[in-house]
This record gives sequence, structure tokens and C-alpha cells, in this order.
Amino acid sequence: MSRNRDMAFSRSTALEYLRRACEQNRLAHAYLISGPPGSGKEKLAADLASLVNGTPAGEVFSTSARDIFTARPESKSRRIVIEQIRDLEHALQLRASNSRRKVAIVADADRLQSQAANAFLKTLEEPPKDSLILLVSAMPEALPETILSRCIAIPLAPEAGPRSSSHEEKNLLKLLQQASREQNWTVSFAYRLAQEFQRLLRELRENVKRETEEAFKKEQARYMEATDGAYLEEREQHYKALTESLYLQRRAALTEMLLLWWSDVLKSNQKVTQRSLPDAAREIAALAARFGAAEILKRIRCVEELLDQLSRNI
Repeated sequence: MSRNRDMAFSRSTALEYLRRACEQNRLAHAYLISGPPGSGKEKLAADLASLVNGTPAGEVFSTSARDIFTARPESKSRRIVIEQIRDLEHALQLRASNSRRKVAIVADADRLQSQAANAFLKTLEEPPKDSLILLVSAMPEALPETILSRCIAIPLAPEAGPRSSSHEEKNLLKLLQQASREQNWTVSFAYRLAQEFQRLLRELRENVKRETEEAFKKEQARYMEATDGAYLEEREQHYKALTESLYLQRRAALTEMLLLWWSDVLKSNQKVTQRSLPDAAREIAALAARFGAAEILKRIRCVEELLDQLSRNI
């Protein structure tokens, strides 16, 4: 498709291109599908796998998918380890059933350990017969050039166009912009920043609670005379559960915004112009000039670890 990572496509445009390439027997043997959260990276990977393998797209990432093999971060360190790549390579060597094309999908490919990435190079260069390799990543800049050079890049734009932000996300962006202007990132500064983030989370919880309480009061007023107390008690429990669910969703969105921030810093550091947070371009460029790629990646890994811990309620 293109090796220019600054040019991003919609998922539908990319899929149409790949469909034509498949019909004309011009598919490459390896693709790197990249893009920010909301771009539909894994959906495109599933669509392409379905196109060449015949498995319904909705079943591609299931354990029942035939001749489709996946690897994603599973170790304690959230890295893709060399043993997973060895298993993937072995699976690709097996004969496909019913003339299906074998597909290997490496999700979150930027999480490849260096040993795993090096071990994968030969397979990328000389893939087994009738196989297709798909790498999926939100941060292709973190992949070694030896991997990038062996794949056709398919950079995707967010599916919804310009990113809309909630009130809390706008406040977090302001906080990050202010923090980026701080010259001395000391321990006390980090503590103050963490306190501000905790304050945003408390405000978020209060807002969600207020929204669900108001919704319950409206429903209570509507059905007070029309139903018995048991129904309203059930609805009260429903809204309590909804409060917690909405809070967890919005908390995850805030934490993902931290990931978008540092991903943009890495893109700027690597001279990639596409941005997820264009309103903070000046501050992001300043941080990109201030930190090296290794330090930026370290901060990205810390945010990913936080996301993982929150998802497991640690």
C-alpha cells in the first residue's frame, strides 16, 4: 500500500484496496496495520484474514478459528516473548486444511521482545507457502527498522474523524499541557501531578454518580404510581451497577489519553507528523525534543502497565 507512515487511510478504504489486491492475486506476504485507538486496526486484520481464509471476521480472534494463529502480550511483563513467536512459526509450517490460506496475526506488535523480533525476521522475509502475516500496532515507531522494512505499512486514521473529548479528558489535556512546561520534573512534582490526576478521577466519579442518580430520579417519578416498590428497588440496583460500569469505562478513557499523549511524543520524536492530540502539538514537540526515544518508550510502558492493572482492578 504505502511505506509513508504520515498518510493514514480509513478502514473501509484500506479494506477495498486489499480486496482488489486479493482478487488480482497481488497481496503482499506481510502487512503492518497501525493506527491510534479507534482506528479499527484489529477489525481490518480480521476482515483481511476472513478475506483470504474464509473464517467469518467475527470469529478470527476466537480459539475456534481454523488456520489462523495469533500472538499478543501474555507474559507478566506484557511482552510478546520468543516462545510465542516460535509457536507461531511452527503453526505456519503446518499444512492448511481445505485449501485455506494460513494467517498469523501479531497484535500489539510493538510489545515484541527484542529476541522475539529478531527470531521473527526470517519468517517475515521468507514466509511459508500460502501464508499471510499481519502485525497490528498503535506504535509502529517502537518497532525495529528491520521489522518495518519487511512489511507493507497500512496506517489507519481514527474511524470517527476528529477525536471528541469529554469534560474530564479536556481537563486532563490541560493538566498535561501545564506539566509539559515544568522545567524540573522532581519527585515532588511527580507527586503533585499524581495528586491532580487523582482529583480528576474523584471528579469523574462524582459526575458519573450525579448523572445516574438524576436518571434514576426521573424514572422513579415516572413509575412511582404505576408500579410496585420491588420494580423500583430493582432499578435502583441497576443504576448503582451502571454508576460503577460507567466510571470504569471513563477512567479507562482517561488513562488511554495518557497513552495517546506519550504516543504522540514518540511520533514527534521520530518525525512522524500524524497526531492523535493535535491541540497539544506545541507541548508535545517540546517534550519530544527534551527526551530521547528510550525514555519516551519507558514512560509509554509505564502507562501500559497502569492500563493493565486497572483492567484487572489491581
